[in-house]
Formats: sequence, C-alpha cells, structure tokens
Amino acid sequence: MKLSKEEMPGKNSIRVSFVQQLSGIRTWFKKARIFKRTQFSDFGRSQCLQKAVVLVLLGVFWTQTSALDTFVLQEPGNAYVTGTMTIHNEEHIVEVHVRSGVYSSDTIFDYSHGYIATRLFSRNACFIMKINKEYIPELREIGRLAFERKTMEKVYSPNIVWVQFRSGHSVLGSFKDWLLYGRPIEQLCTGLPLYQLAETQPLLNLHRCSNAGIPSILGLKICEKDN
Repeated sequence: MKLSKEEMPGKNSIRVSFVQQLSGIRTWFKKARIFKRTQFSDFGRSQCLQKAVVLVLLGVFWTQTSALDTFVLQEPGNAYVTGTMTIHNEEHIVEVHVRSGVYSSDTIFDYSHGYIATRLFSRNACFIMKINKEYIPELREIGRLAFERKTMEKVYSPNIVWVQFRSGHSVLGSFKDWLLYGRPIEQLCTGLPLYQLAETQPLLNLHRCSNAGIPSILGLKICEKDN
C-alpha cells in the first residue's frame, strides 16, 4: 500500500530516527567493549560495523510501515511450525497464529490493557499473563524485529519466557474479567477455562510444557506446575 505525501515521514524525522538508533548501536558497542575484549582484525571490525548499520537502516525503514502489518514467521530449525503475526498499530494489538497440528496456538498481546492471552489447542484452554516490560518487547520493538526477520532471514535470536500455571485452578471469564483484559482477549478466550500464568525459571523437565508465542522472536514455554 502506497502512502500519501502527508503520511510519509519527513526527511528530518527519518534523519533523527537514524541518528538515535545509530547512537544506540554505538552505546551497545561501548558497553559490550567489543573492540577492547576481542581481537578482531580491522576487517572483522568493519564487518561488525556494516551489520550494525544494516540493522539501523532496517529500523529506519520499519518506521515507514502502515498501521496494519502482517508477517509470516518460521520457527528456527522447524519447517513444520509457521506463524502469522498481525500488528494493529493503532489499537496497540499484536495477533499471532501458530499452526503446528495439535500443538497450534493463538496469542493476543494487548498493550492497551497490559495483558497477553494464549489459547493452546492441545489443552483447549486460555492462559493469561501481565505484560512485563523486562522481558516482553514493546509493540514497536516486535514490529522492528519481525521486519528484520523478514528482510534478513538468518538474523534472529529469539528470547524464551518461562511461565507456569496450576492445573485445576481455572475459572470461566466473567464480565469483570473481560473489562480488565479487553475485547480482543475476550473474543479469543470466551467459553474456555482461564489459567493465570506466573514467571518461572527454565525447567529441566519439558514433558509438561507447551510452546507458544511468536516464532523466531519471542517463545513462550507454558508449563504445568506440580501441585
């Protein structure tokens, strides 16, 4: 979809965005002390800088996308898992559909209400957690990462968030719940048991865990807690 001249960002805004993101890259290099702690050759350093500039440019181009963006994302190392993610920028909603047979899932990130809801097909239930900015990317960051995955298919480092729920501690959503969670989550979870998710550390036993989230960007490990 082409944007009108009024909708296109001005040169000054693009230049400011580029300078801000380039400054962030420089700060990252400084904190990591890449040039001090490693023994890269001049060629190696040049390669790193080139990659950094490419990522900055991708971030600049991402600022020019529309209010509705859809991405098809592949799970790294698993050709049978494909996810479709739609970002509703104006509503501050991210909608994810992952298709993997019985292990499929649908997830809603509602940044306006501050909640994430995942429907696991294998359990026929919904799992809800609050958005914690410490490990859940912001809406704009998710869009930028998806744009990078689409443009540079080999560049990805998905984060994994581990959460747990108690079996037998579910409720059916009420009017008060839907006011709290918002209309998109209500549409996803109406009529299904609702489980509250709590953060946890990575587990060694994965037999009681299910995968959800955003392929190649943010993985959710939803595990059943021992009673």
